[in-house]
Amino acid sequence: MKTVKKDIRALSKEELRDFFVSIGDKAFRGNQVYEWLWNKSIHNFDDMTNISKETRAHLESNFVINHIEVDSIQKSNDGTIKNAVKLHDGLIVESVLIPTKSRTTACVSSQVGCSLDCKFCATASLKRMRNLNPDEIYDQVVAIDNESKLYYDIPLSNIVFMGMGEPLMNYKNVLASIDKITSSEGLGMSPKRITVSTSGVPKMIKKLADDEVKFNLAVSLHSAIQETREQIMPFAKSFTLEDLKDSLVYWYEKTKKMVTYEYVVWKDINDSKKDIDALVQFCNYIPSKVNIIEYNPIDDGQFQQAPNKVIDDYIYYLEKNRIPVTVRRSRGKDIDAACGQLANKQ
Repeated sequence: MKTVKKDIRALSKEELRDFFVSIGDKAFRGNQVYEWLWNKSIHNFDDMTNISKETRAHLESNFVINHIEVDSIQKSNDGTIKNAVKLHDGLIVESVLIPTKSRTTACVSSQVGCSLDCKFCATASLKRMRNLNPDEIYDQVVAIDNESKLYYDIPLSNIVFMGMGEPLMNYKNVLASIDKITSSEGLGMSPKRITVSTSGVPKMIKKLADDEVKFNLAVSLHSAIQETREQIMPFAKSFTLEDLKDSLVYWYEKTKKMVTYEYVVWKDINDSKKDIDALVQFCNYIPSKVNIIEYNPIDDGQFQQAPNKVIDDYIYYLEKNRIPVTVRRSRGKDIDAACGQLANKQ
């Protein structure tokens, strides 16, 4: 029976050191391998040039490096780049590079498919097949950083967990990936440049607060009226607005960090003054800001972008109540790379 080799990146540095001691080598060899795997992001044992061929062969016989491959790249007219990312088991997820004049942002996926059922999101039409491992999330960031340097001559500056999947339903692996991304032994990025976006899982938001995370939190809200939110996001029947509010108050008390509410305004769904008033009230529970997002159709016609007059009304009343608000124009719509459009059409 064929022995299945273990993915070497599932080992901690201490476990790598212990492995080398167990085969009669020096413990510091584990440090060298760890640096190659994470800081230098190599995918082949033969690339570990400061390690002897004999040791490399020993690693090859005991371990694998289950790295991703960028299967295909699409480039939008606005410069946005979408990657179809093939995982070691052949499954595909998508990640996106979003450039502006001053910075580039990586939008990464955390699950193959999604656990939730938001009706306006193409990813929700895919069943959740599995969670991504920390190294698979990490590899997406490395690939986009390389593309940022290649196409725009600047290193990656920001990361958003807004791709396929609900990050808080893959809590352990998402946090482990961020630990690697922010570590000086990994990519060394500041947690202040990382935003985790959730559809709103109250229990896990409280856990984020208890774990004293340093990154930013965004909540995909879209309605502050329970009945309306349930129509848009049916899982909200289990994760109510009242529970979400309580978890966000807890988050702010623990972290003192404001929350961003992501909010799409749809015609005949959440485009009334009642909807605006409910959002203003919800924003007043803790310091927050609102990111109004342009809607990106997913072909079924059920959801339509509200007229600009309604968007202007939202902006007026939010600003009147001293709630920061921005309007985010979507990028990469022509290649289905915009918010809510990631669905692996290939």
